[in-house]
Amino acid sequence: MLVDRPVHKKVIDMKWIFKTKLNADGSINKHKARLVVKGYSQEPGIDFIEKFAPVSRLDTIKLLLALVAQNGWHIFQLDVKFAFLNCVLNEEIYVEQPDGFEKEITSNKVYLLKKALYGLKQAPRAWYSRLDGYLLSLGFERSMNEVTLYVKNVDKHTLIVSVYVDDLLIAGDKEQLVEEFKTNIKDKFEMNELGLLSYFLGMEVTQSEQGYFLCQKRFTMKLLNKFAMENCKPVSTPMVLGQKLMKEDGAFKIDGKA
Repeated sequence: MLVDRPVHKKVIDMKWIFKTKLNADGSINKHKARLVVKGYSQEPGIDFIEKFAPVSRLDTIKLLLALVAQNGWHIFQLDVKFAFLNCVLNEEIYVEQPDGFEKEITSNKVYLLKKALYGLKQAPRAWYSRLDGYLLSLGFERSMNEVTLYVKNVDKHTLIVSVYVDDLLIAGDKEQLVEEFKTNIKDKFEMNELGLLSYFLGMEVTQSEQGYFLCQKRFTMKLLNKFAMENCKPVSTPMVLGQKLMKEDGAFKIDGKA
């Protein structure tokens, strides 16, 4: 909402972020332009109170993959569009007009945010609270040990949802339950349905009737390119041969050197 510039409140600046999102094979998935708030200028106790928001641990993701592979289930991925824009703010936050959208007639005005924007320190927490409340309203139970893992039991059938910020992994032993959940959440939030999980957190996932195959080829190649080692020679044992390791005074030494 466009309002007059406040006298006794700080106005936070904004900027555009441009990013190219890639597929697992390195091809371009889409180009993204996102207007973000320069949250680093926010002050605790004034512009925000709490900012902590949980995300799934990698161990939880691996355990979920092991579970679905053992039971022969499929695991699907959904991506929430503009997740943080779904959250209502409790704080009074003012931001500058974004570049390219200023008008001379309103040059002295600023925006009062009603909902969160990317870059705000409290935005991830507000989004998690919104999604958590919605999943609980659908009858899911939140794990006591992993607050981003939700389980719902219906007539001896199980539906599992794992949340990683704006990505949702869904698995279950009954296809109807999975499809009903997809329909319900797409009615609530604007979603991208990515189908069967194929790429997540640097892991390439292949699902087939024979089981699951995981690799990190793309991540490894990216790491090699970063350190200019893409043309290095492969070896079966990635360490210098002939070195003698000795333990002395609690420290490891190589050929007498620490």
